[in-house]
Amino acid sequence: MPRVFSGIQPSGDVHLGNLLGALRHWVAGQWEWDAVHCVVDLHAVTVPQDPAELRASTLRLTQLLMAVGLDPEVCLIFVQSHVREHTELAWLLQCTVSFGDLRRMNQFKEKSADADFVSAGLFTYPALQAADVLLYDTDIVPVGDDQRQHIELTRDAAIRFNSRYGDTFVVPRHRIAEAGARVMDLQNPTSKMSKSAGEAPGTIWLLDDPPAIERKIRRAVTDSLGQVRYDTVNQPGVSNLLDILGAATGRPAADLEEEYDSYGTLKGDCADAVVALLEPIRRRFAELEADPGHTQGLLRQSAERATEIASRTMGRAREAVGFLPGGNWGW
Repeated sequence: MPRVFSGIQPSGDVHLGNLLGALRHWVAGQWEWDAVHCVVDLHAVTVPQDPAELRASTLRLTQLLMAVGLDPEVCLIFVQSHVREHTELAWLLQCTVSFGDLRRMNQFKEKSADADFVSAGLFTYPALQAADVLLYDTDIVPVGDDQRQHIELTRDAAIRFNSRYGDTFVVPRHRIAEAGARVMDLQNPTSKMSKSAGEAPGTIWLLDDPPAIERKIRRAVTDSLGQVRYDTVNQPGVSNLLDILGAATGRPAADLEEEYDSYGTLKGDCADAVVALLEPIRRRFAELEADPGHTQGLLRQSAERATEIASRTMGRAREAVGFLPGGNWGW
């Protein structure tokens, strides 16, 4: 099967939009692809982090991914910093891409624009991202359109390296990630659901308890028209509730509108569907959280499997670039 690579940063929490927009496709895809999923904690430290919080969020995110349905017996799921080859190959790729390549990256411009401190790592992290992909002989990288530029840089780096030193890396291709449900903020239905300030009343977190879910959906912004219609332009709040209900129940959102004549009934059914969808995730997460040693053991095993693949690729790269064999590299 073609190998697919995806990475996710251990920052913030996981919300309903993440689940319905992407993670459910990851779970389904683990049976269709040779899937590699990496919690990219090295990328997280391009900006200052609290060490204890980073450690906790890395473990927590891993447990959430498993609770959602990623199975380490089926796919490869590991923590980036547990495989040293990521940083080693990142250096070679920093020496392969140009200053101009990195300066043109849109995300660097956006993230550095108003920052008081801009680390060198924030500037060079596209080279680390390229290393993440190339280490695993990746065939396909599913990305949103905002990440297309990074995959193009990864392809350019692989082609340039191969041209200089001989065929070393598989040149991956990007695939626009399959569109998931359109999940918007419950309080601002013209914006995507995301982490926001305060108590985030418009965001449903995967670990919210049923009363919190019901409260947030009951207070969701609708309109004064009084009709349940799927119209994202004129009735974005109502359409968002239909989208969420449709995604949670496996039905097209536009087909549901004829079943409702009041916002209250729609909100009630939407809340019930989301509670039912998230309950097994909350239950499985609680089991994993109660035994962190089990998760850490799984991550050690996964890191060993990832290292087997990454070390072979890194061995080819060391030999190609002309490093003298020695130490404990074994190539």
